[in-house]
Amino acid sequence: MLFAAISDTLSMTIANRVPVLLVATFALVAPLTGMDWATYGWHFAAGALVLAVTFGLFALGGMGGGDAKLLAATAVWMGLNINLIGYLVTSAFIGGLLTVAIIAYRKSPLALYTGHSRFLRYFADESVGVPYGVALGAGGLITFPDSPLMVWALERLTT
Repeated sequence: MLFAAISDTLSMTIANRVPVLLVATFALVAPLTGMDWATYGWHFAAGALVLAVTFGLFALGGMGGGDAKLLAATAVWMGLNINLIGYLVTSAFIGGLLTVAIIAYRKSPLALYTGHSRFLRYFADESVGVPYGVALGAGGLITFPDSPLMVWALERLTT
């Protein structure tokens, strides 16, 4: 998630290998946790549902393709439960704050002086969108520790 956020900040893209790696890692790791096959399937159903919705948003021009794929891959890790809603709400909230901050930054004189920085160039450029991978990465890092899979893993470490 951190790689996706940094990548989106620096290039306004999220490489396809990021969501592929997330889904492939889940597919390999989840059965090793003792997760039953029904739950395993529901995790993939969560990803498919989120991909269907985000693909629609992408087709309408409301979302980038990399963001849509990253959201779906993260949904696989969260599963079809309240944690997925928490991730979506947290990411949307952070995304809203990020968007407001970027709009304010773009309108400020500070953007003229710092907008040539490799790290800030897309934040300063009014002709591009918002690197929403930053919000998705932060949302994932904030909410995943409370997900059932992570709680299970942490319980195993403490016993």
